[in-house]
Amino acid sequence: MNKITVQEQHIPGDSLEEKFDTALDWGFDGIELRSRGEFAFANRLPDLKRARAAGVVMPTACVEMSHFIGAFEPDLREDAIAQLSSQLSVMAEIGGVGVMTPGSYGMFSRRLPPFEPPRSPAEDHSILIDALGRLGDHAEREGVELFLEPLNRYEDYLVNTLAGAAGLIEEVGSPAVKIVADTYHMNIEEADPAAALLAVAPHIGHLQASDSNRLEPGAGHVDWALFGATVNAIGYERSIAIESRLSGEASEVLPTVPPLLRRYL
Repeated sequence: MNKITVQEQHIPGDSLEEKFDTALDWGFDGIELRSRGEFAFANRLPDLKRARAAGVVMPTACVEMSHFIGAFEPDLREDAIAQLSSQLSVMAEIGGVGVMTPGSYGMFSRRLPPFEPPRSPAEDHSILIDALGRLGDHAEREGVELFLEPLNRYEDYLVNTLAGAAGLIEEVGSPAVKIVADTYHMNIEEADPAAALLAVAPHIGHLQASDSNRLEPGAGHVDWALFGATVNAIGYERSIAIESRLSGEASEVLPTVPPLLRRYL
């Protein structure tokens, strides 16, 4: 059965242990961590180790940085690679599965002026292959995985579809680089989300769930029955993380999510 996790920023509590107790009370099975840059995630390692020893379930981390592996500036790209390498090592130390990253976020959109980025498609491709290859090698050595997240066209221009992410991953050739598929972005970018997931099934390493309006599952119009059927069809047995904004108070809306998803998983 898939574990259903919720991102840590939505849960009240002064420690991960307290947050985990609340998450369990709300029907979740674990916590998805947020991994900030400037090596802040590594600085949390003592607390993360204590939480793991106490039984807190923390399989994945969602990167929270100001720049990413597809940044236009070389020094920012290198810093993003260094930060992600550190975060992958932290997850290895606490027995986690992996860390996710987009190619970029909020850097450029072909749907907004000036419409043409200051780098050619060939350069974009080369930069992503280099970064994913280096991070894949590091993840393999650490025994964890890097999850590449396609974002919608308004938030990113580098990787928008599951097929686009799969093409990069196949070229990199590292078993430690997988796709994290997010239902919100798929709702925008995939003409048929179920078919898109089925087509890249071997590359799926993680799933994130939020509704069509970026709110918690159940607050929009994503077909959760079809989502559950597709998850079962691809044989995905890992965690599903709730990455969303909320339509109300966390204590009121989040407890409705696990029973909704479990109805179909």
